[in-house]
Amino acid sequence: MKQTAEPDGGLAPRTVTEPGPIRPFGSREQHLGALFEAVLTRGPLSRRDAARLTGLSAASVTKLVKPMISHGYLIENVREAGVPGRPQIPLQVDAGRHHAVGIKLMDGEIVGVVADLHAEVQSAHRMKYRDTSPEGVVSAIEEMTRILLERSPVDRARLLGIGVGLGGHINANTGVVVKSPFLGWRDVPLRKLLVERMNLPVVIENDVNTLAVAEQWFGAGSSFPSFALVTIGVGVGCALVLENQLWRGVSGAAGEFGHMVVDPDGPECHCGKRGCLEAVVGDTAIAATMSAAVGRRFTKVSQVVAQAHAGDPDARQVFTQAGVALGRAIAALLNLLNPPLVILSGEGMTASDLFIDALRAELDRDAFSSTATDCTVLVRPLPDETWARGAAATMLREGVLRSLSKLSDQVPA
Repeated sequence: MKQTAEPDGGLAPRTVTEPGPIRPFGSREQHLGALFEAVLTRGPLSRRDAARLTGLSAASVTKLVKPMISHGYLIENVREAGVPGRPQIPLQVDAGRHHAVGIKLMDGEIVGVVADLHAEVQSAHRMKYRDTSPEGVVSAIEEMTRILLERSPVDRARLLGIGVGLGGHINANTGVVVKSPFLGWRDVPLRKLLVERMNLPVVIENDVNTLAVAEQWFGAGSSFPSFALVTIGVGVGCALVLENQLWRGVSGAAGEFGHMVVDPDGPECHCGKRGCLEAVVGDTAIAATMSAAVGRRFTKVSQVVAQAHAGDPDARQVFTQAGVALGRAIAALLNLLNPPLVILSGEGMTASDLFIDALRAELDRDAFSSTATDCTVLVRPLPDETWARGAAATMLREGVLRSLSKLSDQVPA
């Protein structure tokens, strides 16, 4: 295993109808999207290199590029000099062509950003909220969006919409929060509620999936067609990118890694089962295990981390056990998918030094054949703002690909 609005800040008036389920793209639209994403993530790119990366013919790339340039999605740089053959004109994405608001919704707190097409943050803000009813959360997101746009210099006419990431079972196709334990929600049509309130396009997504989109576009996953992102903290999550596509599953429940049973006789999980990975290695589980081990109550994982770093053998053993459970679960993931990269992130990574050796040893022990040595496991702690940036990138991706699909009729056959 390798480790390594308006001018006054108001929302721009527009008419937005509640979208139905996301429909699949046709092949022409898929080619436009693939070409755009290649230039976005690897650019500036010549047409020749874009053809090589996408597998499209040089003639197809030439045809597809024309409407993207004419509509301002791509711009041409100065010709390359000193290269063999005909001089190439590098293409790059116009970062200012569109912007989006990204929201990470947490328990009692919202983090928001405005980002451009390169997912560069133009403004950011954090705020508390108390009302966890659907009405209360919609109001909090509306307030956050207004604050962000008041502080941002972006052209409101270029605002694609709002991306919202939150933990739980989210059906991104329908915009319904099927189940969110930290909000206590079931079957809440959050996208519909936000569109009706704010009159802007909205994408709702599991927050780990939004982080994976950011990593796929601009982060550690940008050089890999497939990878897994595992997050550890209050909960345990997973997102899967397979052959350059975010894999959501039939109803958005793919990647519920935290509810893989690793100990059938283990502690009860909030989902109702026993021995889920989250119930063994999540923050609450770490504190509870330490409390049971020493007969003294620990309420925060940070207290256990401090004890472990001070050399407490009980605290160190708690993290060793967590590392073993994580390694066992990740080995199952490697055996199933054989990915070239697994990114470990989340607030729990601040304690990675306490469990990574146990994780590595268990992974090497349980993974089949060469799946562990074939995979790079990357420890990558990321701040909350990066998760919000990922939510913005998710909106940008959805909105831009929809916009590009409207250009397909203008591409010569």
